[in-house]
Amino acid sequence: MAKKNVKGNQKDNSKNKKSFMKDFKAELKRVIWPTPKQLVNNTVAVVTIVLITAAIVFVLDLTFEAINKNGVDKIKEFVVTSSDTTDENATTEETNSDENVIGENTTSETSETSENVTEESTAENTVE
Repeated sequence: MAKKNVKGNQKDNSKNKKSFMKDFKAELKRVIWPTPKQLVNNTVAVVTIVLITAAIVFVLDLTFEAINKNGVDKIKEFVVTSSDTTDENATTEETNSDENVIGENTTSETSETSENVTEESTAENTVE
């Protein structure tokens, strides 16, 4: 029985192929083909649009390249220069703040020492 089904499928496939070709030819006959004049007009329109688009992209590419060379490099230089200046200022401020801290510690130690001396001398005067 399996052999009969295989033969039946082969017959169906060949019928499908023949009907496909007939349908394909029938569809091609229904297609409205452009006249040579329409074909030339459409081709010229497509080529013109492609050329205009290519020209616009080319001009934009040149413009952005010029901006990149001139503008971005200047911005990079400005950023590097300002960051160097900021680093120098920060270093100077850190040094100044360290000196202030050392000065405050020295001043507070001196005042504490003078207070201790004053208290001791007062205590000695009271004892005598």
